[in-house]
Amino acid sequence: MKVYALSVGPLQENTYLLMAENGRGVIVDPGDEPGRILAEVRRVGLNPEAILLTHAHFDHVGAVAPLVEALHLPVYLHPADLPLYRSAALSAARWGLSIPQPPEPVEPLAEGQTLDFGLGLKVLFLPGHAPGHVGFYRPGHLLSGDVLFRGGIGRYDLPGSDPQALWASLQRIAQLPPETVVYPGHGPTTTIAHERASNPYLADLAQPPPG
Repeated sequence: MKVYALSVGPLQENTYLLMAENGRGVIVDPGDEPGRILAEVRRVGLNPEAILLTHAHFDHVGAVAPLVEALHLPVYLHPADLPLYRSAALSAARWGLSIPQPPEPVEPLAEGQTLDFGLGLKVLFLPGHAPGHVGFYRPGHLLSGDVLFRGGIGRYDLPGSDPQALWASLQRIAQLPPETVVYPGHGPTTTIAHERASNPYLADLAQPPPG
């Protein structure tokens, strides 16, 4: 699997293109700048079959509507994040930003589901930062969304967030093989081994969650 990353929008959200050897693949978390995303799709020769969302905060869905219009792709999201998805444009406006409201319907994601698209991705339900947050995993690779970053973790003070659920999700992630490469929703890639050795939040997982 080839992974191409673009940092997009004012919040520097990471959009990922995942591509199998035969060109099949998906777009993950298209947060903004649809023109740049489309140009990268063409440049790498990706034949995208779906848009996958780790969660529905506005900085992760801002380019969904124009990409659906241009590429006619289905959108996959955990049902618990539908309220966030349906209020994405309004949420962006509260930050003084503007995005087109992402379209429905969406295809539901669920814990343990396998998504093919030539990639063999497994859905991991990782709530806490958002109610319906998921990760996409295949051996050696984890798209962690906004649960785990290099040296940090996702916010747990937002509407719908839950520090106890986030702690449980981090505990689950920490059990993945140490060589697993983590592709976060913001910032640089990392590995499970690096985060277990240096991320203070993962070091403190035995402690009660803050807040």
